[in-house]
Amino acid sequence: MSPTVRLADPDRDAEAVAEIYRPAVEDSHASFEATAPTPDEMAERIRSTLSHTPWLVAVVDGSVAGYAYATAHRVREAYRWSVDISVYVDGSVRGRGVGRGLYDRLLPILRRQGYVNVYAGIALPNPASEALHRAIGMRLIGVYEGVGHKHGRWWDVAWYGMRIAEPSGTPAEPIPLPQLAEPL
Repeated sequence: MSPTVRLADPDRDAEAVAEIYRPAVEDSHASFEATAPTPDEMAERIRSTLSHTPWLVAVVDGSVAGYAYATAHRVREAYRWSVDISVYVDGSVRGRGVGRGLYDRLLPILRRQGYVNVYAGIALPNPASEALHRAIGMRLIGVYEGVGHKHGRWWDVAWYGMRIAEPSGTPAEPIPLPQLAEPL
């Protein structure tokens, strides 16, 4: 199984993306959202993200099987070269390289855009997600202890980070995704 990875289309992919994300919200602590977004809400998230950074989907046998995206790490100006990354994979294809395939396409785009650092927050325990993030070269940089309350208990969040570029001096401004020639 080798997924096809492409930029998400908010109108075509929002329903599948929302369905992949729904169990993370409703049935687990992988997401700290309390209510799963509707397909319309997910379409707006995809559209908003694509105005600056990539949102990718992996297609397996004609269906969206996973997605990965990057968003601004924080809102203060000095953080503008850092992004947070996330990946979600349909339960039917977990452990088959879909998440890794998405990240293998996402990280080069972020480098070409001029980003310097990537971060990922992982609600613990989640050994598969931690292993994936270590496998792409990220390292544990800290743990927010008891930071989120969901399903009747407090959860820790591990933060992983990785430098994807080594600029000298002040780097050029990151290039918004729509201005990047040949994003994929």
